[in-house]
Amino acid sequence: MSAGRPFLACACFFTDNVFVGRYGLHVRYRDEEQLRRDHGRALRERGCRSEEDFRAVLREIEAEVQRRKQLIHQSVERKAIISKCYKRKHSEVYILQESFLDPGFLEIVRYCTSPHAHLHGFLRYIESFSDKRIYRLPVFTEEFCQAFVDELENFERSDMPKGRPNTMNNYGDPMPVPKYIEIEHVGAQGLLHRGGQIHGALPIASGERWNLIIWMRSSTIRNKLCPMCNQKPELVEAEGFGDGFTEILEDDVPETVNLCSLL
Repeated sequence: MSAGRPFLACACFFTDNVFVGRYGLHVRYRDEEQLRRDHGRALRERGCRSEEDFRAVLREIEAEVQRRKQLIHQSVERKAIISKCYKRKHSEVYILQESFLDPGFLEIVRYCTSPHAHLHGFLRYIESFSDKRIYRLPVFTEEFCQAFVDELENFERSDMPKGRPNTMNNYGDPMPVPKYIEIEHVGAQGLLHRGGQIHGALPIASGERWNLIIWMRSSTIRNKLCPMCNQKPELVEAEGFGDGFTEILEDDVPETVNLCSLL
């Protein structure tokens, strides 16, 4: 991506995968006529039979759409307040340092940046699970994780404004999962998998769980297919990093490797 090229979003964020909680249904919403045409039957089958029921569904959907439209502005406002007022406990964790990284991770980096690196060689450094293309690798030191979690808990105890994402159950596309494998999380280690792979988190039996989730994406590759609507993205203006899309140029050539196609 060229310097100064703005990030964009796909318009489907404001129309697709809207979850109607009272009927357990995900819908696409453009307007009332389209909702009745595309989802009227499914809603009736789930108990939405009266006009009053349908009006309640409309209010729920329109409230969610409006919430999505306000997300960016609310995020900017929260960031400004936090930057001005929040008192950090571990200032060092805000700038990534090599000392935070596990020696095993640094060894992987040295291999992957060497001239003779190749996929099969890389796979020798990480743990593979079944044939599902799920991998585990060391990432951080225990000391960094302890300081990082302590900082998160300090923020949670503060009176700073906080944004909460939707659960994946209320946002993603509902699909039957006839068979899955369970993988236990290991502290300071990361799980690597394709973003489009169906996944979830089971309830913990005791204690608490903190997850750091990192999406790896190339705008040039992402511009070809929106992962939310599974179509070529309809680009709209966005603040900050948007959804990682950029204006599509004719001479766009990926400068990164499509890791998902390799793994």
